Amino acid sequence: MKQKLLFISLLAIGFSPLLHAQQFKNALDYLEFISSEQEIITKNMWKYTKAIAHSKNERSVDGSRNSLIKSIERAISKIERAEGFDGDTYKNQVLENLRLNESLMKQDYEKIIDMKAVAEQSYDQMEAYILARELADKKMAEAQQEYETHFYAYAAKHNIDIIENESDLGKKMAISSEVFKHYNDMYLRFFKVNINDVYLWEAIEKGDVGAIQQNGNALQQVAAEGLKMLKDATLYKNDPSLVEATQTAFNFFIEESQTSIPEVVAFLLLNDEVESIKTTLEKTPERKRTKEQIDGYNRKVKEINKAIGNYNKLMAALNKDRQQIINNLNLANEKFLAKHIPKD
Repeated sequence: MKQKLLFISLLAIGFSPLLHAQQFKNALDYLEFISSEQEIITKNMWKYTKAIAHSKNERSVDGSRNSLIKSIERAISKIERAEGFDGDTYKNQVLENLRLNESLMKQDYEKIIDMKAVAEQSYDQMEAYILARELADKKMAEAQQEYETHFYAYAAKHNIDIIENESDLGKKMAISSEVFKHYNDMYLRFFKVNINDVYLWEAIEKGDVGAIQQNGNALQQVAAEGLKMLKDATLYKNDPSLVEATQTAFNFFIEESQTSIPEVVAFLLLNDEVESIKTTLEKTPERKRTKEQIDGYNRKVKEINKAIGNYNKLMAALNKDRQQIINNLNLANEKFLAKHIPKD
C-alpha cells in the first residue's frame, strides 16, 4: 500500500534544531520530519529576502542573514543526531545539501556584503557585486533542485506518493527572484550613467575645466545610449515604473550635459581670466599700472560679480532638480518592490 506525503516545493532549503537523537518507524515519518524542517528554515530565508527588499537598515538585513545561518547550524546538528531511516545515504545527502547552503550564506553572501560596501565607487565594482549576488542565488536554486531530486528518489524507493503543492512561500521566493532580476537590470543601467555624473561633479568641485568637458561629453553619450537600450527593456508584469523613472533620469543628465555644463565651463573660464588679470595687476607696481589695465580689471570684476549670482542660481537649480530625480527614482524602486514582493 502506498503512503502519501504532501511535498512543499520551496526555493531555499533548511532545517530546525533538535536537542536529542530521534528515531523513525518508517520512511514516511522520516520524510515528514525532513519536510517540516525544510519549511521552517525556508521561512527564515523568506524573512531574509523580505529584509533585502523592504528594509533600508543594513543591520536589519545582516541580522536576518545571521539568524538564517544559526537556523541552518542548528538544523545540521539536529539532522546529524537523528537516525536516518534505511541507512544514512539519504541523511548524508540532506546534510551535504545543508552544508552547501551554510557555506553559501557564510562565505558567498559574506563576500557579497563586502563587495556592496565598495560597489558605489565604480561601474565595474557595482556590476561585479550584482553578478556575484545573482551567482550566489543561482547556486542556492541549484542546491534546492539537487535536494528535490534526492527527496523524490527516496520517496520512490519507499513507495511513497508525493502530493505536490507549491506553498505560498515557494511562490513568493520564485516571484522575488524575477522581481530582483528586473530591479537589478534597471539599477545597473542607471548606475552606469549616474557614475559619470558623479565623476562630472567631482571635476566641477575641483574646477578642472578639461575634466568637466570630458566627463560632460561622456555623460551625454552614455545617457543617450541608455535611453536607446531602455526602449528594448523587458518589463516585469507590464510594470513600466522603473523604466520610466530611469528614462526621466537619463533625460535630465542629457539636458544637464548639453545646456548647464557649458554654462559652468564659461563661468570657470571667466573666473580664471579674472584671477589671471588680478595676479598680473598685483605684480605690477602701482606707479606702473595703466588706466587701461585698471579699467579692464574693474570691468571683469563687474562681469564676474554678475556671473557669480547666475552661477549660484544655476548650481542651486541643478542640485534641486538632481535631488528630485534621485528621490523619484528611489521612490519608484521602493514602490516596485513593495508592489511585487509581498511583505507577509
